[in-house]
Formats: sequence, structure tokens, C-alpha cells
Amino acid sequence: GSWGRSVCITVQLHPGTRHLTAPLVLCEMDHLPDYNARYKDVDYWDDRYKKEQSFEWFGDLSKFKHLLEDHVSKEDKILVLGCGNSSMSFDMFNCGYGSIVNIDYSVVCIETMAAKHAHCPGLTWLQMDARKLAFPEDTFDVVLEKGTLDAMMVEEKDPWNVSSETASVLQQVLKEISRVLKPGGRFISVTFAQPHFRKRLYAQEQFGWSIRHWSYGGGFQYFFYVLTKGEELSPEDRALERSPAKRDTPSMAAFLEDSDPEDYLNRITI
Repeated sequence: GSWGRSVCITVQLHPGTRHLTAPLVLCEMDHLPDYNARYKDVDYWDDRYKKEQSFEWFGDLSKFKHLLEDHVSKEDKILVLGCGNSSMSFDMFNCGYGSIVNIDYSVVCIETMAAKHAHCPGLTWLQMDARKLAFPEDTFDVVLEKGTLDAMMVEEKDPWNVSSETASVLQQVLKEISRVLKPGGRFISVTFAQPHFRKRLYAQEQFGWSIRHWSYGGGFQYFFYVLTKGEELSPEDRALERSPAKRDTPSMAAFLEDSDPEDYLNRITI
């Protein structure tokens, strides 16, 4: 069944904070974890994937298809990080994208998805850790993630100051993404993280890419980042790497979409 409720969301503003109450319809799901740190536990995901058929973070492909088509061609060789049990890759396959490698660190997920989509010759499923990709340099035209990096950051309390542990993990992943991208390749990141938080993590010259972003969604905006390998960072983005974080940009009012009932989204400080 399902029920309606209101959720209280802390929105970081300057100089203080305020709380917003937004209506949210939740589906009753036994797989929701008791605390956010469980989202980083592979055992949690293995158990969840044994019970759950499919789940979409930040909307299905139709919500951002117009953006994807502008930056990914049907002939591109694509790597999807943290594919989970999302239908995104299958939906992309049905739209004509013919070469999609999907990885996840959950063996249960990969075995289930490989069996489910065995009739799709363009879809490959591999168990792998995003921090250590088992591919040669310059392999993919596109690396795509939707919510994977957000799940790695679920224990963070302050988006202006990411912990050194989480920053190290993200840096490992981003270095691997840059390594396996071909020159001119694009890293596409779909997230709820606003530019003044997320660009600071992406804007590092060692990765060798430029950054652009778009948004989609209704009351709650999601963000579609495109990082192009071989292009230089803009002067503004380059300055982010050398300047300390400043709490001088207010967050937008946050209203969760009905399609995103995950509990940590309701508790996260954004």
C-alpha cells in the first residue's frame, strides 16, 4: 500500500537554516535501511536486490532523455556505474543505444540483471568496484552514473565540507572514470546535488575535463552534469579547486518528487 505524509527538510541558507514541509507520497518498502550508512554496505544491497524488482533514482529515462540525446550518440560505447536494478540501461537499449556495459558491486544485482536481460545482446553486466575499474585506458565514449555518487555520500552532514574519507573515495572513482574515458569522452552525472556543492568535487585539473550542467524535474530539481575529457575547466571552475568553500550561496527550496521515496533523501541536509 501507500500513504501520504509531510516531510521536514533542512535547507542550508546564509546565515542560518530554515525548515520546509513538503507533501510526499511514500510507498511502503521493507527494504529501507534503518540508518543512512547502510547504503554503503554491499550486504544491504545484496539483500535488497533479492527482494526488489526495480527502483528508479531521480526519475526514469523519460525525465532526462532530451538531455541524454544531446550528449550521447547511439554508436557510443557506454559504461554505467552502479547500475542497480534500474531499467535505465534497458530503456536506453530500446531507444537504440547498442553498447552498454553495466557494473555494480553487488553480485546479486549483476546476476539478476544479466538473467533478466539475457535477450539484449547490447547489454553487458559485470560485478566490479567503481574505485578500481577493470578496463584499459581510453575504453569508453561515455561513463554514466545516476545516484551512485550520492549513495557514496549518504553519511555526510555538511555539503560544504565533505569528510576526508568520502572525498578520498570520490577522488578514486573520478580518477578511474577519467582514465577509462576516451579523449573527447563524456562523464555524465545525474544527481540532486546542486552546482555550488557538486562542482567543487568535479572541478579538479587532474581529471582533465570541463564541466557543464543542466537541470530537470518539477518542484525538486535534479541536475545533469556533463564533463568532457580533454576540454579545459573554465576560469571560474578552475578557481573552485584553489578556493575554500564559502557558505554564501543559498540552497533552493527542496521539494521531493513522489517518485523518490528513499528515506535518506528525506533526512539529508542539502
